[in-house]
Amino acid sequence: MLRRVLLTVSRSEAIRRAVSAAPVSRDVVRWYVGGETAQDAVEATRGLVESGRQVTLDHLGEDVLDRAQADAAREAYLRLLALLDEAGLTASTEVSVKLSAMGQALAGDGEKIALDNARAVCAAAAAAGTTVTLDMEDHTTTDSTLGILAELRSDFPRTGAVLQSYLRRTEADCRDLAVEGSRVRLCKGAYREPASVAFQGRSEVDRSYVRCLHVLMAGAGYPMVATHDPRLIEIAGALAVRHGRPKGSYEYQMLYGVRPEAQRALADQGETVRVYLPYGDQWYGYLVRRMAEKPANLGLFLRSLVSRG
Repeated sequence: MLRRVLLTVSRSEAIRRAVSAAPVSRDVVRWYVGGETAQDAVEATRGLVESGRQVTLDHLGEDVLDRAQADAAREAYLRLLALLDEAGLTASTEVSVKLSAMGQALAGDGEKIALDNARAVCAAAAAAGTTVTLDMEDHTTTDSTLGILAELRSDFPRTGAVLQSYLRRTEADCRDLAVEGSRVRLCKGAYREPASVAFQGRSEVDRSYVRCLHVLMAGAGYPMVATHDPRLIEIAGALAVRHGRPKGSYEYQMLYGVRPEAQRALADQGETVRVYLPYGDQWYGYLVRRMAEKPANLGLFLRSLVSRG
């Protein structure tokens, strides 16, 4: 119930304005968000890379309302990639892109706008020596996102996909994408979805995650295991051994600010660990969804509101 409430809150414009205007603790926001500017994000990236971890950067923002906003999101990524290249960080860093921020939902030719903008980001990433992963959003965008992915991979074959284990369709999508050279991030999912398309219980979602992991680890692609769950991390390692995968033929991914000690421990064991690092001033929806994924985080956030109010 709490998770459903939080996911509803994440879409509320009135609550967003109220929370954004409140004296929210900067320390709490910084724990999950790597700053508001591209330069902030580069500095946070540098620290993570120096600690032995890799990074995927997400410029926060989604559900754009017009073409100008979509183009502005594209330009933000082009600036970020230029700064990462200048800082010599692209060997250990990629970017994650939400197609909604690129214009996917705009009326009329939204898919074409998103494809063109994403293609420009992919081209800039390739020129800088890195790549792009397309974030997955709610289930209504899945087919569109996978279609745009296929278009981009014709020119940029390393473009990464994201699949969500709470969707009933995902095991089949894993089979389709577990091919040579295909980078696939498997996560649980962070949107409110109906039971007709998504598993509702935690145990169901976890069992689906393990089934999907089986498919990806047995396939010829490059699995990206996005979870903080120690049980699932252990299962992923066991499946890698079972399928003869050496370290470096898959990776673990975790959110910035979540279980950093576990991130460092895995990296110290020689595993590839990539940190999902969001940045930008549109942090509200992202932060509330993190609360929904792990409601224990809500207490920390609320305490910061009280202490600074």
